[in-house]
Amino acid sequence: MMLGLVLAVIAGALVSLQNIFNSKVNERAGSWATTTLVLGMGFLASLTFGLIFEGKDMFNLHNMQPWYWFCGLIGVGVVICMVQGMKLLSPTYAIAIVLTSQLGFALLWDSLGWLGLEKVPFTFSKLIGVLVIVGGIYVFKLGGAREKQESV
Repeated sequence: MMLGLVLAVIAGALVSLQNIFNSKVNERAGSWATTTLVLGMGFLASLTFGLIFEGKDMFNLHNMQPWYWFCGLIGVGVVICMVQGMKLLSPTYAIAIVLTSQLGFALLWDSLGWLGLEKVPFTFSKLIGVLVIVGGIYVFKLGGAREKQESV
């Protein structure tokens, strides 16, 4: 369990870092070039490491549902929406909204047992947890607006 927590924290840090880098690339190259660069380099890195660590076993994809082959297309949507959201909002605000949305949809899909997930009972406390995070984003954004007004 501890290793899972550490890996999740590292993943969160890496996603935030990647989004900041993506935003900076997007300032110079545009959204589609950024997406191509990000996903292309990710493909090359994944292929290289996969071949090093798993060899040709990496391509043994037994009993996979056909629609899972399209997960890369979802990545295109993630990168495009994220770089545009960061440009229009700010990195922290956009990432906070993305993470809250991710948590809310994960709760929905878990509770309904969609996409091959084991159905997890929906509880009021889980909903409250998501709403507390939404409230935190609201306080974060509202607090920033007040600071800007006071400095003017």
